[in-house]
Amino acid sequence: MPTPTPTEAALKALDHSMSARVKAGEIAGATWLVHHGERIHVSSAGTFEMNDAGAAMARDTIFRVASITKPVTGVLAMMLVEEGLLTLDGPVDGLLPELANRRVLKRIDGPLDDTVPANGPVTLRQLLTMTFGLGAIMVFPEACPIQLAMREAGIAPSWILPKMSSDTYMQKLGELPHAAHPGEKFLYNNGLDVAGILIERATGERLGALMKARLFEPLGMTDTDFFVPPEKQHRLPPLHGPDFTNGTMDIKAYGPEDGIDFSAPPPLDSGAAGLATTVDDYLAFSRMMMNGGELDGRRYLEPETIEEMTRDQLTPQQKTGPHADMFMEDGGAGWGLGVSVGLKKTRPWLTPGSFGWNGGYGTTAYTDPANGIIGIYFSQQMMTSPEPPATYMDFWTQVYSGA
Repeated sequence: MPTPTPTEAALKALDHSMSARVKAGEIAGATWLVHHGERIHVSSAGTFEMNDAGAAMARDTIFRVASITKPVTGVLAMMLVEEGLLTLDGPVDGLLPELANRRVLKRIDGPLDDTVPANGPVTLRQLLTMTFGLGAIMVFPEACPIQLAMREAGIAPSWILPKMSSDTYMQKLGELPHAAHPGEKFLYNNGLDVAGILIERATGERLGALMKARLFEPLGMTDTDFFVPPEKQHRLPPLHGPDFTNGTMDIKAYGPEDGIDFSAPPPLDSGAAGLATTVDDYLAFSRMMMNGGELDGRRYLEPETIEEMTRDQLTPQQKTGPHADMFMEDGGAGWGLGVSVGLKKTRPWLTPGSFGWNGGYGTTAYTDPANGIIGIYFSQQMMTSPEPPATYMDFWTQVYSGA
């Protein structure tokens, strides 16, 4: 039986709850969008700065969306697969020689020189499912040598995006052993950065330029890129989060001095987390996905490719363990090709067949084809815990609370 669609009362309750979160000082502000059928509900609360300061949040506010970049990179990769420039299951060594002849740690917490040969080559499917062998090691405080080495190299998953060229990124990654054999474990994040670099090497173009030509311009996503140009900077709020340096955890604004700078093209277009966009731009991308790869008479992907992207690609073993558990939503989600996929409703935003993801800068966006719902919530309030922020819970609870 289809899940009830959002009612007018639920949408009003959503607007009220977000205003209450702003008034309580939990967020500076946010913009959100709910799409169902021909109906689009868009609203905003709060301002760019904490304590009701700065410009008002608006429908055209531009947000750094962090990890909901991943589905976009997945789509572009699959466009190249359909065209024959890339293959899902062939070795990527030819374009990424840094991944050839890999060494793998005998133990994920072992010394960096205690390794064995990899049991096989890395593939694009493994990059998009984040099972290629390197990513987030969920041990805190950091205790594994591979964690420390990734951080020192500047390629560890972080709220600060990599500050190096794609070739330097691959050089640094290639100098480290893998933490797991290709296809063995789910290790979050780095696979999508590597997939973006693979796309660049396959085409000879920057990831951002190719996304613009192949996706953003034809979809009408005029405010989406890996940086925000000077004439649009006034529409980009600061990123807020706890001050980890002074022990108080007071909320502060993060800027270039903290590694958050979207004012110019970055040295690396991060396919894992680098995009900035608006709710309407991301809606266009999401509608294309919900429509089976087509929008407004233009086809971007075949329906069969969308089906492959949005099915759970992980084995039960890959979805369990300390490095994967928190990304599987208490067993309610798996992972497809660049996108989280819903299996059962362990979270308000999960329904069987839904797909999307959450971003650490304070964003969440999911598409639910079975119920015809797209939900997009953008703030610039950093996630600080594996637990979903109260604002995410408010948003998705009201989206799915129809009587």
